[in-house]
Amino acid sequence: MLLTDLMSTLSPQLLVAAAQQTLGMGKRRGPPRAVCLHLAGEVLAVARGLKPTLLYDCNSAGASELQSYLQELLGLGFLTEGLHILEIGGNNLIVRPEHVCQYLEQVLLGTIVFVDVSSSQPHPSICSLHQLQDLKSLIGEIITHLQGLQSDSPLAVSCSRLHSSDWNLCTVFGILLGYPVPYTFHLNQGDDNCLALTPLRVFTAQMSWLLSQPPVLLYSFSVPESLFPALRDILNTWEKDLRARCRTQDDFADLNISSEIVTLPAVAL
Repeated sequence: MLLTDLMSTLSPQLLVAAAQQTLGMGKRRGPPRAVCLHLAGEVLAVARGLKPTLLYDCNSAGASELQSYLQELLGLGFLTEGLHILEIGGNNLIVRPEHVCQYLEQVLLGTIVFVDVSSSQPHPSICSLHQLQDLKSLIGEIITHLQGLQSDSPLAVSCSRLHSSDWNLCTVFGILLGYPVPYTFHLNQGDDNCLALTPLRVFTAQMSWLLSQPPVLLYSFSVPESLFPALRDILNTWEKDLRARCRTQDDFADLNISSEIVTLPAVAL
């Protein structure tokens, strides 16, 4: 179904209309056309297992609006199974629970590492999940929550909420979004970090899906350039796994993973 088969019977304009009719806030229409199409591509990437979750940030639409949007995509035949909307800290993530659980179980086995960027440190440093026992417990809590979800129908779009008053959402979201090297920091030191004026290697992973349209951005994350040699194996494993998952589907093509080095006066996490 490479790029054209599905869209030969489903006009991109229907995807735009589905988003604009369900995700508009008040008298405002939904997101612009380009944003609507990219959003549909990201949702499809979650459904196909190319990324564990999608953090919705196009506008202030909430879980009920997103639920209506995903139901519209199901009605169009764009999605063939229901997805779940997980609310954490006032943020909405679109997930396939079984995929996320499988991914998080691998995380617990040590497939990713973390970079501590606490402001008390002169430089970023690498740490493992074993050194972050509270975070390890949170991952277990998310797995238990998702495993406990009940669906009346495979085509249902469900919603749930996790209470997260004392969570480091930056780190939790980095994990859930599938980053191989999430940032972490000590919450009792505030939101400041030690990344200012630190050269960062920014990775992006994109794939084509609609002809004559920009590619879909699947991943965008950074690692401190000074730590890149030590992180190379982790990043190579992540790339190898992503390429393997891409070969299991035919909705997207031409995976392109690139990187560039940037230095910023301040970095917001």
